[in-house]
Amino acid sequence: MSLASINGQQRVVIEKITPQLDGGRFPIKTITNEIVNVEADVFADGHDYIAVRLFHKHQNDKKWHESPMRLIGNDRYVGSFQTIHQGSYQYAVEGWVDHLASWQHEIELKLKDRQYVNVELLVGAAQLDGLAKRASKEDKKGILEVAKIFRAPDRYDEATMLATSKQLADWGAQYPERQGAVRSAELGVVVDRARAQFSTWYSMFPRSAAKQEGQHGTFRDVIDLLPRIERMGFDVLYLPPIHPIGTKFRKGKNNNVNCQPDEPGVPYGIGSELGGHDAIHPDLGTLADFKALVAACHQHGMEIAMDLAIQCSPDHPWARDHKDWFKIRPDGSIQYAENPPKKYQDIYPVNFETPDWQALWLELKRVIFAWAEWGVRIIRVDNPHTKSFGFWEWLISETKAVYPDMIFLAEAFTRPKVMQQLAKLGYAQSYTYYTWRNTKAELTEYLTELTKTDMRHYYRPNFWPNTHDINPPVLQSGHEPAFITRFFMAATLSSNYGIFGPTYEYMVHDVFPGKEEYLNSEKYEIKHWDWEHTNKLTYIITQINKIRKENEALQLTNNLNFCGIDNDQLIAYLKTHANGNRILCVVNLDGNNRQAGVVNVPVHLIGKNPDQEYRVHDLLTGAQYVWRGGQGYVELDPNIVPFHLFRIEDIW
Repeated sequence: MSLASINGQQRVVIEKITPQLDGGRFPIKTITNEIVNVEADVFADGHDYIAVRLFHKHQNDKKWHESPMRLIGNDRYVGSFQTIHQGSYQYAVEGWVDHLASWQHEIELKLKDRQYVNVELLVGAAQLDGLAKRASKEDKKGILEVAKIFRAPDRYDEATMLATSKQLADWGAQYPERQGAVRSAELGVVVDRARAQFSTWYSMFPRSAAKQEGQHGTFRDVIDLLPRIERMGFDVLYLPPIHPIGTKFRKGKNNNVNCQPDEPGVPYGIGSELGGHDAIHPDLGTLADFKALVAACHQHGMEIAMDLAIQCSPDHPWARDHKDWFKIRPDGSIQYAENPPKKYQDIYPVNFETPDWQALWLELKRVIFAWAEWGVRIIRVDNPHTKSFGFWEWLISETKAVYPDMIFLAEAFTRPKVMQQLAKLGYAQSYTYYTWRNTKAELTEYLTELTKTDMRHYYRPNFWPNTHDINPPVLQSGHEPAFITRFFMAATLSSNYGIFGPTYEYMVHDVFPGKEEYLNSEKYEIKHWDWEHTNKLTYIITQINKIRKENEALQLTNNLNFCGIDNDQLIAYLKTHANGNRILCVVNLDGNNRQAGVVNVPVHLIGKNPDQEYRVHDLLTGAQYVWRGGQGYVELDPNIVPFHLFRIEDIW
């Protein structure tokens, strides 16, 4: 190390800044109008005081905003800033030795010891001379007057009072010297709109929306269903691919390789002579009809989520015009999708190692931008973990630079580190393992990982108890309490959740033998649903969604705290909000038997003393109970309602 590479006046060390991801490689995530709390270890040699500041700026700001950080102990400092706008922010920590504050502290100690500080006042006067050069015209006059008093032997008593005054400290903080200032590397924050943090998804196949059995549903039929979906409290309507479906090797009912002439095919077999990812299936309607659906959703307080499946049928225009975007077998044919021993001749996966990868990337960007022009601002991506990481980082960045309100959801049921990497690369929401977490221990461990580790800074979970691809074992019996319980926990553990609409609502559960898939799956055939039918689950879904919108504590995920309860068949968790909203959920995980136990409520989290009374108000049933301190008795019959949704209320 050469002397030329050293700044010998820099004495401050900055370490362990939180939050940050992978040493600053990736930005953290938040939403608009949220507070980002930043902590750092900041210290210097010796006993001098140091000043620590937090800097932040939005991508469109020309200047940095600066605010002080305060010491919370053991050389650990904390500061905060608010993310007002969508887009990206940078933040950094800066520290320097505060010579004026150190001087003030020494003066105070010497005066308490009844020492004369004539020389020290002259040192302070010299510091004030420098301070005045940085001050405003108005403050400069006052600062120089104090320096004059410090140099006047006949004004000693007045000088010592001023030396220890708050006014002097305020001037020092306002016009710091910053000699030898050390600044950390800049860290990033991606700021999304509020729906990235709080959303309620309803998934359906638009081709199954027809009123008459045997007919192909249309976008206009979906528009007619929007009032019902809105009444149930959903704000995102997710549609599987709406593009033309190929005919070559088209799959029939239950994934049968022998497709009958009247069978519609799988929407994921995208592309025909009518077009590809930027075309509309003619039986669903026109582009004008789709735009009408987008507009109608907005009128009902909802949004459309499109499904991006980067794969093609053999009839897709890409397979004709860009054969080099796919893997070519020795016989010259395109490699279809395989998961040995399974073969999917109706789908060509795209080869992201193609030499023509730049053209491929640009074409996919063009598709996304076309959807954005149609009014789409939410995209659910099918199997993103089978595509290039570099592509996603580029595509999401390019998209959000033009459409900062775009939300990407990663449908990636794969290895944990791969799922986490996708979230770091820019996905605003992510599917999770909730679908397969059933026991108290499994749920507690998984939710603790999501909400108490670094994952809370970048991984926004979206809980789905089922999907059109997954019929999980816990639901295959068709037992009503299981459907109610799995829905309730998805909607209250996570602030983002979704269901595969009528299939879940009507508790469809027949399973394809040997698989976690639905028998007679809607992926392969058109269904006819009685959209006028309602049941107990319909009512519960509607009420819980209403309660979610009325209680801010349920609009967050990372505020989750599990409560002790003396029964492994009962799980209890608390969510609190800064505005005082407090929600306590208790769930009976045993779908067959009544279970009882005593909940241990962490009173410090609800603002109560151990001997203080409060009311727990069940927002679904209306029942109210008075509890004292940290314990309360519960008893739940799964055949009535398998959960309590308590709001904690004060008793005055």
